[in-house]
Amino acid sequence: MQFIKPDWPAPGMVRTLVTTRSGGVSQPPYDSLNLGDHVGDDPAAVARNRELLRAFLPAEPKWLKQIHGTAVANADILQDAVEADAAVAFKPGAVCAVLTADCLPVLFCDRQGTRVAAAHAGWRGLAAGVLEASVAAMQCDPADIMVWLGPAIGPQAFEVGEEVREAFVRDLPAAAAAFVPGQPGKWQADIYVIARLRLARAGVSQIYGGGLCTYTDAGRFYSYRRDKATGRMASLIWLQDAGAA
Repeated sequence: MQFIKPDWPAPGMVRTLVTTRSGGVSQPPYDSLNLGDHVGDDPAAVARNRELLRAFLPAEPKWLKQIHGTAVANADILQDAVEADAAVAFKPGAVCAVLTADCLPVLFCDRQGTRVAAAHAGWRGLAAGVLEASVAAMQCDPADIMVWLGPAIGPQAFEVGEEVREAFVRDLPAAAAAFVPGQPGKWQADIYVIARLRLARAGVSQIYGGGLCTYTDAGRFYSYRRDKATGRMASLIWLQDAGAA
């Protein structure tokens, strides 16, 4: 099983795992570590993949029913999957998790290592404010928050229409810098730049990661835009119990 290591100076009590597509049992086109149970894969294979992942975690992840919205679930008390696109935890052992295959996974922690969060930011959720909602749910000074931007579709592959550009620029004029002209009537969008701008507006200045393109790296990552029928990767974060090894 292969993982991506977030390149950020998170406190020692903060633990993360970011999966790739390698190390599971799913058959093509979901090969092999598909963790999404909503994409048409064999449910038994997904269950086995999640079981394999569970061996690296302190508890079962708090999986969400992601709907490209802005709701933030409290992983400390979450029992069953709810419709939400982010989760926050304040207690050790609660594993926040989001699934992606081109959308941007975003991990959060505070500098003191007392709270963590994970968000799923497709363009709709990003425009609606899922990152800002996650910052607010952490209930601390945004200046104390650290963020890592995980694997997502890169700007060379993320072609969008004028309505997508307008949705961002209308709300944040500086977001125009994230779009360059593509084919007639289309724009190449840099989701990492958009996320950084919106986080900065929310008061977050410690932003890391970005630049891992799911579309162009078929060996490591699933990409919905590239393959349509495909699996999902997980980005997970939790607080380690002080007594854990």
